[in-house]
Amino acid sequence: MPVFLIGFLVFGLFFLLSSFFTVKQQTAVVIERFGKFTSIRSSGLQLKLPIIDRIAGRVNLRIQQLDVIIETKTKDNVFIKMKVSVQFNVIQDKVYEAFYKLEYPHDQITAYVFDVVRAEVPKLILDDVFVRKDDIAIGVKRELNEAMSTYGYDIINTLVTDIDPDIQVKNAMNRINAADREKTAATFESEAQRIRIVAKAKAEAESKKLQGQGIADQRREIARGLVESVEVLNNVGINSQEASALIVITQHYDTLQAIGADTNSNLILLPNSPQAASDMLNNMVTSFTASSIMGEQMKNQPKRVKKNKDTTSLDYNPSDTSNPEEPTQTV
Repeated sequence: MPVFLIGFLVFGLFFLLSSFFTVKQQTAVVIERFGKFTSIRSSGLQLKLPIIDRIAGRVNLRIQQLDVIIETKTKDNVFIKMKVSVQFNVIQDKVYEAFYKLEYPHDQITAYVFDVVRAEVPKLILDDVFVRKDDIAIGVKRELNEAMSTYGYDIINTLVTDIDPDIQVKNAMNRINAADREKTAATFESEAQRIRIVAKAKAEAESKKLQGQGIADQRREIARGLVESVEVLNNVGINSQEASALIVITQHYDTLQAIGADTNSNLILLPNSPQAASDMLNNMVTSFTASSIMGEQMKNQPKRVKKNKDTTSLDYNPSDTSNPEEPTQTV
């Protein structure tokens, strides 16, 4: 076979194969003929005129995501970095506009995001930026849809995925939060301590009250027993003074017996002689008798007049009913 024929067959095979091409799913191919737009081909096996037609470009119809990091300032003069994720795709009916009208679509989208964020964030303080991040994302989406729909792009969603203040601001916020939590904890601890103190005071007051009632009942019963003991002794011919002395001596020895029963006691009772209780009683009776006699003598004393310049003061005597201002008549 001549070489020329072989070359012709190879050229024809190459020419035939170059006429066919495939387009992937969710992709559009732009065909140009001598530099002029001819058609847009969708997914599948496609045919074009070799040498005359060429593939100008392929447009991705799937949803894409562009992450934009913006540094801006809030209303309270805090610099923050925000990460805005823009999810978009090319409208299938507007592949021509998306391919020919925008040369760098990512740059245009980034510019619009910067413009919207730097217009909205300076109106808010730092705390509101965190709270109203969804409002910022909605504002970015609205502006992008109005601007990019003309160029064949549809903005699916915009998300504010990160808000990063300066490290010193974050440390200050953490300290404020920690101080607030410590303040709350201290308030609750103080309230708990107050409740414990009040409850303890109420319990002690109730205990003292009951203890006082017990002591009062005990002393009442002791007094009743003493009265009964004195009456019994009087019935057998013992007078009240002797009966009181006998009771005091008995209680004295009961006290000594109670002290001696405790092996760990270090109490010393002075005086500790057998007549100590009787002497104590005699001293008490003597003191009461002397006090009564002195009181009677003071009542029977004549009144005394003390003169101090023009003022006269009289000793008070309850038994004297005469008028001290009346002059004394002499016969």
